[in-house]
Amino acid sequence: MKISQKYLLTGAVVAVAVFAGLLKYWDYLANPWTRDGQVRADVIQITPRVSGPIVKLAVKDNQLVKAGELLFAIDPRTFQASVDQARAQLDGTGDDVQALEKQVESAQAGVAVARAAVNQAQSTIQAADATIEKNEAEYQRQQEMLPQKATSQKSVDRAKANYTVAVQQRKASLAAVAEAKASLAQAEAALAEAKANLGAAGDANPSIRQAMAALRQAELNLEFTEVRAPVEGYVTNLNLRMGSYAVANQPALALVDINSYWVDGFFKETDVANIRPGDDAMVTLMSYPDEPIAGRVDSLGWGIAQTDGSTGFELLPTVSASFEWIRLAQRVPVRIHLDKVPAGVELRVGTTASVLVKTGSGSSSARDETASATGDR
Repeated sequence: MKISQKYLLTGAVVAVAVFAGLLKYWDYLANPWTRDGQVRADVIQITPRVSGPIVKLAVKDNQLVKAGELLFAIDPRTFQASVDQARAQLDGTGDDVQALEKQVESAQAGVAVARAAVNQAQSTIQAADATIEKNEAEYQRQQEMLPQKATSQKSVDRAKANYTVAVQQRKASLAAVAEAKASLAQAEAALAEAKANLGAAGDANPSIRQAMAALRQAELNLEFTEVRAPVEGYVTNLNLRMGSYAVANQPALALVDINSYWVDGFFKETDVANIRPGDDAMVTLMSYPDEPIAGRVDSLGWGIAQTDGSTGFELLPTVSASFEWIRLAQRVPVRIHLDKVPAGVELRVGTTASVLVKTGSGSSSARDETASATGDR
């Protein structure tokens, strides 16, 4: 009897152990877990926009800075001189444009004078035509009166002379009109040239706009001598020193965005089938094993780099040796958004974390969106 009870007790213990193992295994399948996690954050490469020696270094390595806080300053004297030169160039260009505007006004006055001369010459022709008509009629009348002894030869000759003079005056008026029109054409050409030299008037003038743009560029370069933090974060790997030469468009230091931390969990490809954005997650940092951090799945990676087939020595494909009876599962990155970091926990980029995902715990809308996106693909 005692032996039978012993077997029953042993069997019960074994059954409980097997059940607990199966339950744990089911929980593992339903809620995948990985120790291959890493803390990540946006790392901003602070790059100066201008070149020059550093005259002020306002931060030290690993310092927390606020957005807009000065990081370092480049010697501004050269750029201040460029601003002064550009401003003087703008003033000179303004004077030149004013002189060109005066030339346009003078040319316009010349055109007005030439046009008035043409009108006056044309009116002289009209007066000459009237005089010719009058003198011609008088000459004919005198000729008709001469046979009747009603006039003298002297009066006839005088009338003829007056008629001849009027004709000559008309010819002179025609020449004056032609000359006035030529002067008008010349004045209009001078006006067109003056307007072409001037371009648009006022601030719309191309020379003015070019000088203003040059001044603005110089002012921006002067502003760029002060390099400020674009976001709140930690200065990392600071190697700058006072007097170091900063090169434009070359990264000078790194800034870790304090508001951008997330965790990448690298799950086996066999574990990601049921993971969806919005699923609850639990992150445990190696540096804080007793301070779990709640989070949720933000997204899943859609691809990983392939090593086999990549170009290797002498442009030949690189192929890693493998065992036919072992199939290694690839790791797929799953991005975890951290809801709230416990007090006293300091996140550092690159540190190790374990990630547990509770599949099926996310909102239905997020899961539907993911399913739709997967179906579209």
